[in-house]
Amino acid sequence: MRLIDENALKEKGIPCHRVHLDRLAHRGKFPKPVKLGEGRGGRRRWIEEEVDDWIAARAAARSA
Repeated sequence: MRLIDENALKEKGIPCHRVHLDRLAHRGKFPKPVKLGEGRGGRRRWIEEEVDDWIAARAAARSA
């Protein structure tokens, strides 16, 4: 399992505004981050495989 940060999300073409990602994750429309620290300032990382699966699902939905 590889954890990626917001910079890696940007490299994959995903907009990384923190509030937007939080809203999507809360609605179940984007993978939830793994919190590495406490409080609001704790570092957040995403499981790369989950993000890649999310991208693939979006591409498949577009093609359908």
